[in-house]
Amino acid sequence: MGLRKDARRAVKLAKDIMWSRRAQRSLKAKLAETTPLEPHRYRIGVYFADGKVNLYQLRQWYAPLAELAETYPVLILSRASGAALKLLDESPLPVAYVRRVADLERVIHEQDLHVILYVNQNAKNFQMMRYGRRWHVFINHGESDKMYMTTNQFKAYDYALIAGDAARARLDKVLWDYDFDKRAIPIGRPQADHYLDGSPLPYTPDEREVVLYAPTWEGDRAAAAYGSIASHGVALVEGLLATGRHRVIYRPHPRSGVLDEQYATANKRIIAALEQANAADPAAQHVFDDGPKLGWQLAAADVAIVDISAMVYDRLAAGKPLLITRPVNPAAQVDTSGYLQACEWLDAADAPAMVARVDEVAHDESALERLKYWVERYFGDTTPGVTTARFHAAVDHLMAEWERFAALHEADGELDDHDVEGERAEAGDGDESDVG
Repeated sequence: MGLRKDARRAVKLAKDIMWSRRAQRSLKAKLAETTPLEPHRYRIGVYFADGKVNLYQLRQWYAPLAELAETYPVLILSRASGAALKLLDESPLPVAYVRRVADLERVIHEQDLHVILYVNQNAKNFQMMRYGRRWHVFINHGESDKMYMTTNQFKAYDYALIAGDAARARLDKVLWDYDFDKRAIPIGRPQADHYLDGSPLPYTPDEREVVLYAPTWEGDRAAAAYGSIASHGVALVEGLLATGRHRVIYRPHPRSGVLDEQYATANKRIIAALEQANAADPAAQHVFDDGPKLGWQLAAADVAIVDISAMVYDRLAAGKPLLITRPVNPAAQVDTSGYLQACEWLDAADAPAMVARVDEVAHDESALERLKYWVERYFGDTTPGVTTARFHAAVDHLMAEWERFAALHEADGELDDHDVEGERAEAGDGDESDVG
């Protein structure tokens, strides 16, 4: 059994390396056709060191950043070939491919980046954070009550843009001697202002109740085993498909099944069930959604079922009925100090009654009242346009602070940021880590 597993891993690694090398060749050709960046144009950089499998973390910021770029030009800095190749195709913002430290430094010297934004905690973030005289700002890729949201790594950044009161309270429990008033700036959820952008829905609205099922992946350890596809998903989706009065939007996490074969099998079974239901009744128009855009699903669904993940809070910002799957792994850590203490749970043991539970939550006035309280607790004022204004005001503040400190240090002279040791460490280093 172990030998077969090792063999599969070896085959996968070989395929990944071959894919990465092909991506490098394709990227080189695409870059040759790309117009060089205008020098000294960009004031904000978005640093992304991950491969394409984690692009979902950056995609949800496309619309808010594109709007911000109308005031402050924004440039994405991509470290991995697969991600850069995809970004050059889909990003509404300019992209610089900076695989090596030398490439990164070239862009830094050619541009006037005052603020660097980070959407995750990739270890390579520290290769960018070595450069001073600019603000390094963690903006995250979503609000949630996961352990990830209370990491001491927040202290590594000059500032963090957080969602609201709940985020501050959560961090206040673990970040000792941290100046929240200065370094943690609440902005709400700018993405919510872009959930619906006028694009047509992938189905024709009718009398069917639209149910979004958006589970997370299986997790890489028991404490983070929040995924529900194998425990809840099959029974839930098959039950909804059988009613004839529900339309299912199934949006699994991009990493679903990467570590657990049983989880991958359940995911495929759900996708097949959707296909069979649509074949039997084309008017049903059930949706398997693996597209890059996230937002319309959250706004269009009448009720949403999600796992403990950022999707809870993405949906919470929409202020509409919401069910959370309760993890079946007893080791999964559930923080019930926030919204999860008052949320509507969906238990795997209730498989025969799952559809009834969905119907109950979709029309429960008391549940909607509780929801309103928690929406404000997590995101503040969610009136359309308000959170975008707060985001822009936060960036205005950072820019003003940059100008203030630049004036204070005007006499300091030039600084040589050239990282000789970093270049040596990367000598001969390929891009084969980008295997997503």
